Amino acid sequence: MKLNQVAAQLFTLREHCKTPADLAASLKKVAAIGYPAVQISGIGPIPEADLVKICRDNNLTICATHENGQVILNEPQKIVAKLQALGCRHTAFPHPGAYKFETFAEVKDLAAKLNAAGKVLAAAGLTLSYHNHSVEFRRIAGKTILEHIYDLTDPRYLKGEPDTYWIQTGGGEPTAWCHRLKGRLPLLHMKDYVVTAPDNKPTMAEIGNGNLHWKTIVQAADAAGCEWFIVEQDRCPGDPFDSLRQSFQYIRDHLCSR
Repeated sequence: MKLNQVAAQLFTLREHCKTPADLAASLKKVAAIGYPAVQISGIGPIPEADLVKICRDNNLTICATHENGQVILNEPQKIVAKLQALGCRHTAFPHPGAYKFETFAEVKDLAAKLNAAGKVLAAAGLTLSYHNHSVEFRRIAGKTILEHIYDLTDPRYLKGEPDTYWIQTGGGEPTAWCHRLKGRLPLLHMKDYVVTAPDNKPTMAEIGNGNLHWKTIVQAADAAGCEWFIVEQDRCPGDPFDSLRQSFQYIRDHLCSR
């Protein structure tokens, strides 16, 4: 991993990105930390032209987005148009939403729709990836739901955006999943995992403040062809900008080959 492959997921800063003015102030801070890129998610209804300008003004690349899952599945051409307006090649299906995965038929239905949507994006030179949570580590028909999703889709049309925290929470192993997605892993969500007092429950942590084995994860992701290493922290113990700063500094000092 090189430093110019590291990005900040704006969902981390969602409370600070509701208006163009908020976004401009937030991205100025993100750039000052040292991040060269951002993934767009959780921000307010900001026109694409304004979003592009604000990112350009702060020398930040838009490396990827998260889009509404129903729009991805049912109106993929709208996603194509948006990504082209942003000058961005990658998006990810963010959450299964209405899919409860109570039957294998539901899993197959989602996989078929993801495959069809991804084919539309691929025809435009764009990439659709799947962002997992822990629900996909439930087992059905002999495998985890996440295994089925990748097995039932064409690697040309659906890639992976594995989330390290949610893999660990689901009982998976992040390094193993990076290996499994070799050639199919353009995006990685970096999110550390730690157990805290007094309730002894797992929670998210800044990169390096938790228990995940980052060197092996990053090595496996690199070997799998990962393009963007995206820092996300849904819940922060304090100021989310401080959490993004801590994560960036750990990545820069301990994980990057510059």
